[in-house]
Order: sequence, then C-alpha cells, then structure tokens
Amino acid sequence: MFGSVLSRRPASMIAVVCIMFAVGSASIVSAKEPLSYKISATYQVTLNSFNVGTVRYLSNVERGHYVAESKIELSALFGAVSWKGVARSSGTVGKRQPKPANYRFDFDGVAGSGAVDMGFSKASVSTLVAHPAPLRAADMVPVKGEHLEGVLDPLSAILALTHNQSSSPCGRKVAVFDGQQRFDLELYTRRRAAAGESADLVCRVKYRPISGYRANAETKAMARNTGIEIAFRPESDAGLMVPYSVKIPMTAGPIRLQVLEVDIQTPDNRKIALANGHGGW
Repeated sequence: MFGSVLSRRPASMIAVVCIMFAVGSASIVSAKEPLSYKISATYQVTLNSFNVGTVRYLSNVERGHYVAESKIELSALFGAVSWKGVARSSGTVGKRQPKPANYRFDFDGVAGSGAVDMGFSKASVSTLVAHPAPLRAADMVPVKGEHLEGVLDPLSAILALTHNQSSSPCGRKVAVFDGQQRFDLELYTRRRAAAGESADLVCRVKYRPISGYRANAETKAMARNTGIEIAFRPESDAGLMVPYSVKIPMTAGPIRLQVLEVDIQTPDNRKIALANGHGGW
C-alpha cells in the first residue's frame, strides 16, 4: 500500500510530509527560552509497524537568528519505491513567532522530482518559484493573495512551537504554506499519560486545509481525521518538552514517527544526548 502512496503526484505526499515536519520533526518546547541552542534529532518512520524510513532534523538558534534543516527518506518494496525530501529555512526569531526569510524544499520520488523556493517579507510570502508548476484541476481550491499573509513555512512552523511561552505545546494554531498548500495545524491537549517518573503530554493535531489543495476524498478524509497525535516527554535537565512519538492514521495504515535519538547543545555549551530506550526513554 505504501508504494501506491509514494507513486501519486508529489503534492499529496508533501501534505503528509508537512504534517510530519510541523508537528513531528523536532518541535521542542521550552518554558524558559534560551538565547541560543542547537538541536539534532532522528526519528524512525513506520507504516503498519514496518520500517519505511527516517526523518532527520537540525536547528541552530543563535543571537536572534535561526537556521533549520530537515531530511526525510522513505522507501518501500525493498527500495523499488522511494521518496526523498530536503528542506532548509532561515530567518529571525521574533517575540511571538519566527520570521522566515528564505525557504527551500527539494524532493525526488517515483513520480518525479521538483523544488520549492520561497522568500518572505514582513511575515508574508514575497517570492515563490515552484517546479513543477502546481497541478491545475477542476477540484483545486485556488490560493489567494490573503492566504500568503502571516504564514510560516513548515520548518519555521517547528520554531513557532519551539518558541512557545507556555509550558505546554498544546493549545496552539500555526498557519503554514508549503509552496502549494495553505493549511492550519491546530494542537489540542488530548491527555496526560504516566511514563516512569515523568508524565507524557499527548496533543491532538487538527489539519485544516485552506487553499492549494484538491477538494477530493483524500483531503476531506485528512481534514476529518481526529486521530493525529504527538506525544511529548519532559527532559528536566534541559527544561524541554521533547516530542518522542507521532501518530498519523491513514487509509493505508497508521504512520508513526518514533524518536531514535536527540542531541541538544544548551547556551552554556552543555550537551544532552537522549536515546530511545535509555535514560527513561
């Protein structure tokens, strides 16, 4: 089934990947905002409990500026079907949320390759170059000018969750534009679950398409999906809430992201290494 998902036009896959980026890659939340830090995280991706790839995320925040990078590699049918995506975003960290300056996303899969290059000015998309050109279909909801105002690219959306003044990552809404789709991601508190000496916080994620999507059964099913969850676990030494698990129910089966390792470098140059199955994980 996963092969059929990857064989579709990249736009539909990008929508799923952006959800992974924005809620799963490394949205680490701190109650006390550090002036600078570096994060490296690796997640394993499974479909129906079968390993199908990895998500790697890097971010460097220093003196009010940030650079974030993410790489996704997915494969099925013993490598016969594959999909890769590499993204990079840079900008400044504002008081309320990041202010992206540039975003680049390159992807390559069985349905072809392409790229998205965006520039931002005053919290709005100012330039956009996409290859191939967005699909024109009868059921496509067009993107309007006002949809490009006050938005974040997928990687900057991670920083928006990172720079949360609250002690909880839930109760947030992030407006995202990935170069084709404009959508909102809304996080709600689902539950708290005991995990050893700590308490996991599980957020429900609601995907709300705004424009740039096909109004078909697939998109409507994703918008109705109430089972998307992200589980955070506290890391007391760094004062962080670390996302360690993401669940995205799909028609082909549940997609899960599970943390493999996280490396954090704090402003005082302390290094904290976390691994799944170690140190309470």
